[in-house]
Amino acid sequence: MNKVDVFERLRNGETIPPDDPQAYKMREASYNTKILLLQMNNSADAAEIRNLLSRITDSMIDESVAIFTPLYINYGKHIKIGKNVFINFNCTLLDLGGITIEDNVLIGPNVSILSEGHPTLPINRHSLIPKSIHIKKNAWIGAGATILQGVTIGENAIVAAGAVVSKDVPGNAIVGGIPAKIIKTI
Repeated sequence: MNKVDVFERLRNGETIPPDDPQAYKMREASYNTKILLLQMNNSADAAEIRNLLSRITDSMIDESVAIFTPLYINYGKHIKIGKNVFINFNCTLLDLGGITIEDNVLIGPNVSILSEGHPTLPINRHSLIPKSIHIKKNAWIGAGATILQGVTIGENAIVAAGAVVSKDVPGNAIVGGIPAKIIKTI
């Protein structure tokens, strides 16, 4: 039996099968996060929102960060948010694999950042495959975009509205489409 905590194993990119003896901890943690999310998503006070997000992420959220709620998070403790970040309404962050958002990032409404996936084989489908996501400085993620597991968005890059990003985006690139492809360079 694996004695290493399931959250550490997830952060290290280990696939977690559904019969893992610690798998229940993931759901427990999600329900605990939801308690704080309910408070956060029902607040209109910027300082209270940042304070609750600090508790969810177990890190200090800088006063320069602006979050327009609702925001949906399944765990929270694997999220790192830099300074001067703006997250618009109705975003989803699934962070068991880890999400890093550097300084000056803009995230449009209805964006999904999903650091988790599942195997393609039906027999293994309920296993969880975590891969971290890294959004570098000054990137802009357009409305309704989806960032899939394991992706790095380069510095100053732009992800067009509605794009589905399944591969790394170089710095200073504009990508769009499904799957996202480079449209031009800034």
